[in-house]
Amino acid sequence: MRIRAGLLGFIVVIQTVLFLTHFLLYETWTLSAAETAAGGPLWLKWSLGILSISFLAASLLAFRYTSALLRLFYRAAAVWLGLLSFLFLAAVSSWVVIGVSRLAGLDLNFHRIVEVLFGAAMLVGVCGVFNASCTRITRITVQLANLPEAWRGRKAALISDLHLGHVRNGSFLRRMVVKILKEEPDAIFIAGDLYDGTAIDAGRAAKPLRELTAPHGVYFVAGNHEQFGDDSKYLRAVAAAGVRVLSNEKVEADGLQIIGVPYRHATHDEHFASVLQGIGVDRGRASILLTHAPDHPEVAEAAGVSLQLSGHTHVGQFIPWSWMARRIYRQFVYGLSRIGKMQVFTSSGAGTWGPPLRLGSNPEIVVLEFL
Repeated sequence: MRIRAGLLGFIVVIQTVLFLTHFLLYETWTLSAAETAAGGPLWLKWSLGILSISFLAASLLAFRYTSALLRLFYRAAAVWLGLLSFLFLAAVSSWVVIGVSRLAGLDLNFHRIVEVLFGAAMLVGVCGVFNASCTRITRITVQLANLPEAWRGRKAALISDLHLGHVRNGSFLRRMVVKILKEEPDAIFIAGDLYDGTAIDAGRAAKPLRELTAPHGVYFVAGNHEQFGDDSKYLRAVAAAGVRVLSNEKVEADGLQIIGVPYRHATHDEHFASVLQGIGVDRGRASILLTHAPDHPEVAEAAGVSLQLSGHTHVGQFIPWSWMARRIYRQFVYGLSRIGKMQVFTSSGAGTWGPPLRLGSNPEIVVLEFL
């Protein structure tokens, strides 16, 4: 009952925020056009009213059902949610600009300011939609102490956060598999959130993974979206496609230690430390830890891990969420960084969650070359 009450409270809060945001857009547009509160365009009121409930409604349906019509509805609502973020910033900026101009004694056309900023917001949002569909190959070189000679010059591919569901599905994964195989990696790491957590035929969506092969293995750890509830259907689908699912364990690949800790076991530092201790990392040899989020790199470093590979952050995907992501994850939000003797690489991910937009972050597949 407490969980249901908490979920209901969360839904109420989110919907209230969405209502208020749409109300701000309406008031900004109509007041700037010298409309009265009662005389605003009726079509605009109805449109914004419907849009204000669209994403939450689509999300609630998406967690239980799947159909072509629902996928179309969800995608449209998700795109609008992304555009809404930019329009909100444009509305706030409009009021700031007109406020400063009035204080400065300038007589600016409020409606023209709103038109320009709203137009720019829509244009930026559309660019973000296109950017989110263009997956790049990011290449980095990594030097690890005590790396086996056999691994020097070899390559590994890292991909995370595909979020297969109502926006992206098996066809998207198929394209990612083709891109990865062109790089001819010696090992492949999938760092969680392969699925979005919404209703999906997990086995069918994972079928393209059957084509994903590498001389020293393909490895997967579960992310938070696989573990919203029971993750067994996702893990079975991934394993059935021939990918090694790592769950609090270590495997040897030609002298290199490859460790996998799923999201649920890496969120609390004490439990995470206990798991790594139980796995038994050999500090005298190079090791790679695959775990979804860069939440506690200090714990992995204390356990003697050489390199941690993660995703999860998406670098916030776009402003203003990118500011929040950087504040939360600091230097570990994206790219190669170091803590003590351990290196951390956090990928921005290949897919998107929620709005299929990216601005200031690029969807990627990471190719690591070991020196």
